[in-house]
Amino acid sequence: MPVSLLPSFLLTFREGVEAALVVVIVASYLKRTGRQNLNRYLYSGAIIAVGASLLIGLAVSAVYGELTGASIEIFEGIAALTATVVLTYMILWMTRHAQTLRLELEQRLETAVTSGQVLGVAAVSFVAVFREGLETVLFLTTLAIIDSFGTLAGAVAASLLVAIAGAFVMRGVHRLDINRFFQFTSTVSILFAAGLAGYGVHELIEAGESLGMEVGILARPAFDINPPLNVDGTYPLLHEKGAVGSVLAGLVGYDGNPEWMRVIVYVGYWLVLGTYVLLSHRRMKSAHIAHIHRDAAQP
Repeated sequence: MPVSLLPSFLLTFREGVEAALVVVIVASYLKRTGRQNLNRYLYSGAIIAVGASLLIGLAVSAVYGELTGASIEIFEGIAALTATVVLTYMILWMTRHAQTLRLELEQRLETAVTSGQVLGVAAVSFVAVFREGLETVLFLTTLAIIDSFGTLAGAVAASLLVAIAGAFVMRGVHRLDINRFFQFTSTVSILFAAGLAGYGVHELIEAGESLGMEVGILARPAFDINPPLNVDGTYPLLHEKGAVGSVLAGLVGYDGNPEWMRVIVYVGYWLVLGTYVLLSHRRMKSAHIAHIHRDAAQP
């Protein structure tokens, strides 16, 4: 199996589902309020966003193709860290707005429609889809560097599945627990983001060493659990370049002999952002339970 097939599939599917969910919520609202004639603006905004994301992806690929030497490692490191920053912002945003996302979207749409600004429908769709599309492009860039065919195949397969899933979600969007859905995707996103952050640091360390910079102890391996090569010279399954290890590397940033800096960044990211998201979810759950008890106590 191509190295980047599974990671690119999961990344694209996650981002695609989040974008599709917003589109479905908007379409459901327009149908419920008898404004289905505005669907063309909704779908136009989504299509334009997909096109813009693809153009950015092509531009990034063109820039990467012109690089040589340490510039390649610097580019890969910056791309991975940029993707980490964007994803972190989205995790924080979704954590704060998951409970009110549907209401905020519907209020924004109602304001746009009642004021005659029908292009606002397209704008809501464009922003939601482009935001996820930009994240996807940044993520897939790092994977495509490793395995372009597997990355493309995984992204295409995930996109098709998202389209099918969107049709099913459309029928039951009112029964979907959006808050719980985004809690799950936030947890998965932390896993991806931590791996990207570690990979970005690793590439920048290698770039520094290529340029003759002395990084010190932080660039030394913290441990080495890579199994020795097989007798025939191939990599064992759990080696970071083996069949299983390489997939884990693309998916969660697995590395059999990571630098100390990579370990610190990876673990630190988990501790800081993971703790924040966990505490936020607990606060929201407590507030929800208190709200239920308060409603039950009212005559």
